[in-house]
Amino acid sequence: GACEGAAGLGGSLQPPSAAPLPQASPPARSFQLDYEEDCFRKDGAPFRYISGSIHYTRVPRPAWRDRLLKMYMSGLSAVQVYVPWNYHEPLPGVYDFAGDRDVEAFLDLTAELGLLVILRPGPYICAEWEMGGLPAWLLWKPDIVLRSSDPAYLAAVDSWLHVLLPKIKPRLYQHGGNIISVQVENEYGSYYACDYGYLRHLLGSFRALLGTEVLLFTTDGTRAQELRCGTLQGLYATIDFGPGSNATEAFGAQRRVEPKGPLVNSEYYTGWLDYWGEAHASTSLAQVAQGLEDMLQLGASVNMQVSPFLQLPSLPRPGADFKDQYKPVTTSYDYDAPLSEAGDPTEKLFAIRTVISKFQPLPVGPMPPATPKYAYGRVSLRKYADLLDVLDVLCPSGPIQSQFPLTFEAIKQAHGFVVYRTRLPRDVLDPAMLGAPPHSVCDRGYVMLRQEYWGTLERDGQTTLRVTGRAGDTLDVLLENMGRMSFGANISDFKGLLGNLSLDSSPLSNWLIYPLAIDTAIEQGWPHAALLKSSRGGRAGPAFYTGTFETPGVAWDTFVKFPGWSKGQLWINGFNLGRYWPCRGPQQTLFVPGSVLHVGRPNNITVLELEGAAPAPSLLFLDQPLFNSTLIGSTTATE
Repeated sequence: GACEGAAGLGGSLQPPSAAPLPQASPPARSFQLDYEEDCFRKDGAPFRYISGSIHYTRVPRPAWRDRLLKMYMSGLSAVQVYVPWNYHEPLPGVYDFAGDRDVEAFLDLTAELGLLVILRPGPYICAEWEMGGLPAWLLWKPDIVLRSSDPAYLAAVDSWLHVLLPKIKPRLYQHGGNIISVQVENEYGSYYACDYGYLRHLLGSFRALLGTEVLLFTTDGTRAQELRCGTLQGLYATIDFGPGSNATEAFGAQRRVEPKGPLVNSEYYTGWLDYWGEAHASTSLAQVAQGLEDMLQLGASVNMQVSPFLQLPSLPRPGADFKDQYKPVTTSYDYDAPLSEAGDPTEKLFAIRTVISKFQPLPVGPMPPATPKYAYGRVSLRKYADLLDVLDVLCPSGPIQSQFPLTFEAIKQAHGFVVYRTRLPRDVLDPAMLGAPPHSVCDRGYVMLRQEYWGTLERDGQTTLRVTGRAGDTLDVLLENMGRMSFGANISDFKGLLGNLSLDSSPLSNWLIYPLAIDTAIEQGWPHAALLKSSRGGRAGPAFYTGTFETPGVAWDTFVKFPGWSKGQLWINGFNLGRYWPCRGPQQTLFVPGSVLHVGRPNNITVLELEGAAPAPSLLFLDQPLFNSTLIGSTTATE
């Protein structure tokens, strides 16, 4: 039957004694490609999906059901789910599927709510996620060629797939589950390697671990080069494009590699990402709705970027893109998306829902409301200690000695911060140039001499500072990883000092290198559980600040603003809520989910400020977010 027409009756309606069905009838549960009628067939019936992406890694577990229900009530029949490898294998052979990382519990919830799943297990997923989901420990072998048939890379991939895919197999549609298709790699055609051997290897591993029935596919941009390098015989080729494109032309590109079969846009961008120091991205509502309608009119299946999502809990971090220079992505994943960062339906969501209703019936019932927000007001903080005074707590194993600086990867530090310490080899009475070769400070270096802050070196910015001092003075450089590149020319993005630091071009040597475990210390209750240090007052440079606040009997979501702060990181009750950098913007607030707050006991705030805070530091808790230094979003009552 034609794909528009009704499906033939399935075998399930036959009485038990009936004669066997003719060979043509598919098994009771199947999800297949129909190359004759150019569509999917689900249990033999023509099928098209309208799907939305959701990142369980970016939604606190208590909010999973709320977000999925809102997607279901928007008329979506499926959700597309990314599985970031580095979120589940933080160290080689060490796996974490507990709590917020319980992907099986998340998948079971999608099934319970009646949503189908399109799974993106990678191994590379992009998604503006640190290193595209690849674990930083792959770079412990410095010459590894990522996303290629390099045996070291493939060995790591295979051992991960042998852990992940057996959890997936029983949840495939054919086996009674709700996963209808699985994407292999992601936008591989945009990567320089163009290694078909790698794609063939992945195809073999996925088939071996998931069986021959499951529908495997690829996703690429619409340029000929992308489709040439990203597609492979045996993997169904789909494309991605945004509302700015002409749908007919874009699908023409898919037709050149897949002359028959369903039209699929696997990633319809409904918003776009923000980079630090650039204007907040926004995509017009009318354009998004019209683009969706055009695709659905053509009979295409579509997956939309629907939910943005904050970064929780502590690791990994937002990634970075390489567009002629290093561009770190902001913590908020709000992308001007149909569901806001706090999980609230926006006008864009209702516009999309209206378009969907023209093509298929919407579920009966109301859209779940926006979550309540609370403006807890101003909270005063006090300086706890300069970072350099607490190295014993943050680096309990002590420093590593090295003649010259080592990268984060060389000392097996994936994220966060490392202190590089040496002494001035001679008196510097006239200002001398402290500097690093271009692109060797990855990504920011905060320079302290005699424990005084002198300034910051940046990856693509200022790479020299003028300093003065005496022989033997301690020089400390705190290096910050702002996120590994997830998209762009070359993904081996090493961190730390990648070259020598020089004084008037003579290299400094004899370094002590302190890998800092800040998250670990704070998760274990430091510094609130520690005795208060007598901190030296308002000096600039990296320092910790602490404070507490109580909630008035309810723990509602809130947004925190940083008046008079420069750049740093926020933790509440041990949860890393991300980075703030208000002077660069556009993001002015961090989202704080109510699920991390306590009721009836104090909430512990810890801030690591890197450059310098106001003399009487405080945070401001609001009931709405700020972007571009202007309030956005609907105001909610704060009684």
